[in-house]
Amino acid sequence: LINLNNQNAPALKVVYCASFLCRLKGLMFTPSISPESGLLLVEQAESRINSAIHMFFMRYDITVVWLDKDLRVVDVKIARKWQPYYAPAAPARFTLETNKINFPFYKIGDHLQVSDA
Repeated sequence: LINLNNQNAPALKVVYCASFLCRLKGLMFTPSISPESGLLLVEQAESRINSAIHMFFMRYDITVVWLDKDLRVVDVKIARKWQPYYAPAAPARFTLETNKINFPFYKIGDHLQVSDA
């Protein structure tokens, strides 16, 4: 996963997470996530409610980047561990969860690209 608008953003190796169980588990119970990694949660359609996340059972804070169907950033937040609810400001189809150190690399309007590796 690369950010086409920010050459300083690291290329992330992401796990494509489209199944209900994968989205439900997310990063819960994991000890950490490396700065080069991410989890890309995929919804069937754009939505604010369906793309919302919780941080229960998380041991660390993360950067959350919400993307529309065209992989444009619609919102970015630092999600704090054990918080009950984070939703994007605009409807999203994809939710990128990555290391909190990556927060400065994503801005609303950025265009991301996914490629097979």
